[in-house]
Formats: sequence, structure tokens, C-alpha cells
Amino acid sequence: MADVNRGNRPLSPHMSIYRPQLTSITSILTRITGNAMGIAALLIVWWFLAAATSADYFDTVNGLLTGWFGDLVMALSVLGLWYHTLAGIRHLIWDQAIGLEIETATKLGWACLIGSVVLTILTVIIL
Repeated sequence: MADVNRGNRPLSPHMSIYRPQLTSITSILTRITGNAMGIAALLIVWWFLAAATSADYFDTVNGLLTGWFGDLVMALSVLGLWYHTLAGIRHLIWDQAIGLEIETATKLGWACLIGSVVLTILTVIIL
């Protein structure tokens, strides 16, 4: 093997060097919201199973999921659902090779973030 001087080579981007971009943050958020919706779905299934099991068990689970903790989890689930939906629409737009310029991609990222918050607030107000 050749004698390679590894000390003079540039380092690959590391978290201390790399500055996250909006598109990378929105990509990570899409993955997080997808997994969070799966967990929220499990909570809803747990609620249905408790209803099918017994009245006492249902009262316990229902009390947890309709209390402040459940309201917080469900509100965040609605936020995740709206964000994931808007990010999916953004990706459908990108699949058509539209909006791939950096400036447009950044605007679409902000639209997903702001739109999901606005749509969540409207959903909570309506429901």
C-alpha cells in the first residue's frame, strides 16, 4: 500500500463545520413527522383496544388520552399530519422537475413550515 500523508487532506463536513440548510431540516422533519404519526396511530389503536377490553380499562386509557397529555399529543399529531402532507405535495412538485432552484426550494420549505402551523391552528379552532 502506498504511503499516504493523511494529515494534509481536507476533512469531510462534520456537524461542527457543516451548516444545516432549510431543505435538509425539512427533510429530517418529514421523517420525524412520519414516525410520530405512526406512534399516534398506535395510541389510537390502544384506545380502541381498551374500549373492546373493559369499561375500567377504557376509563383509564380514555382519561389519559383525553386529558392535557392526550390533547397535546393529538395537537402535535395534527401538526405532523399537516406538515407531512405539505411536504409530500412539495415532493410531488419536485417529481415534475419544478421548483428545484435553491431559491424556490427554500420558499417551498418555508411554505411547508408556516402552512402546517396555520393549518393546525385552523384545525384546532374548527374542531
